[in-house]
Amino acid sequence: MTIQASDIPDIVATTRKEEGALRFQQIAQSLPFYEVFSRIFKRDKVTFQSGRAISRTLMTKLHRAAADHVGFLEPDVVDIIDVLETMTVEWVHARTYWGLIYQTDVLMNSGPELILNVIKPRRLASVLGLVEELEDSYWADAPASGDKTEPWGIKYWLVANATAGFNGGAPSGHSTVGGINPTTTPAFKNYTLSFGAVSFMDLIKKLKTAFRACRFVSPVQHPDYRNQIRDRYRGYVNEVTISAMEDLIRSQNSDLGKDLAAMEGQAYINGYPIIQVPKLDADTTNPIYFPDFATFYPVCLKGDYLRETGPIMSKDQHNAWNNFVDLTYNFICIDRRRNIRGYQA
Repeated sequence: MTIQASDIPDIVATTRKEEGALRFQQIAQSLPFYEVFSRIFKRDKVTFQSGRAISRTLMTKLHRAAADHVGFLEPDVVDIIDVLETMTVEWVHARTYWGLIYQTDVLMNSGPELILNVIKPRRLASVLGLVEELEDSYWADAPASGDKTEPWGIKYWLVANATAGFNGGAPSGHSTVGGINPTTTPAFKNYTLSFGAVSFMDLIKKLKTAFRACRFVSPVQHPDYRNQIRDRYRGYVNEVTISAMEDLIRSQNSDLGKDLAAMEGQAYINGYPIIQVPKLDADTTNPIYFPDFATFYPVCLKGDYLRETGPIMSKDQHNAWNNFVDLTYNFICIDRRRNIRGYQA
C-alpha cells in the first residue's frame, strides 16, 4: 500500500500544508473578459452629472421653409417652428456588498496564524459579482416599458430591422426611445441591416455602406456634447461571426506563415476593431453591433460612481460589519443615426 504524508498522524498534527501565504487564485469569474466594466465604464469614457434624471436637448428638425431662392425685395414671410426635443433617461442603481465578523475575520484572521487576509477575496468576489451584473444588463433585451430598475442597454438604443437604412425604431413594447417618438421623429432611428453570409459581397459591403451613411459631418460649427472622443466605433459579434470573419481575412492573405491562428483578434473594418462578446454567443441570429461611443455612453451620478462605504455596523448584530459599493447610472444615446445594428437573416 502506498503511504502519503497525510496518512501519518504525527505529520498531520505537526506540519502545515504550504498554502502559498498571502495569495489566492481567482477562478470564480464566468466570462473570459468583461467589455462593459473594463472598457465602456472606464473613467475617461464615462460622463458625470447631477440632477434628478439624465436629460439632453436634441435638434431634430431643419427649417427648410426658411431657405429658398427669391427675387430682390420680395416680401418676407416668416414662420416660427419648434426644432428642439428633450430626451430624458431616469437613473438606475446597482450595488454590491460584503460582510465581516469581528471575532473570526479580524481577531482570528491576524498575527502569525494569518495565511491570507480573508477580507480581500470577499471584496473581490463581491465586486466581480457587480461586474457580471453590469455585463448581463448591458447585453440583455430591452427592459419592459414599466421597468424602473434595469438600465437601458445596447438593445434598447440599437434596434434591429431587416431593411437596410435608418429603420431602428422603438424596441419591442415601447413607443418612444428616451421619451422621443422615432415614428414622428425619424431622425432618431439607428442604422439597420441584415446579411446572409459573412462575405465581401454581402456583410462587408453592407457594413461599408452603413459607415458611409452614418458619417454625419455638420457644415455649420456648433457646440456638441461629445464631439471629441478617441476610438469612436467598436464592433461586437458572437463566436460564429468572428470565426467566419477571421477565415475571410485568412483567405485573402497567402503569407501567414506557420501560425494556425494568425488572424485571431485581427478583424477590423474602416480601422475599427471587431470583438467577440461571450454574452452574444447564445444569439442564433448572429448579431453585429457598431455603437458610436461619441453618441452612446454611460452617464453616472456625480459622487456615486462605484462609491465604497464601510465597514458599517450591522443593525442587528454589533459584531457584524457590512461594506457596500454603489453605482447610480444609465446609458444614453444622443444620436442614434450614428449607430449600427445588423443580424444574419
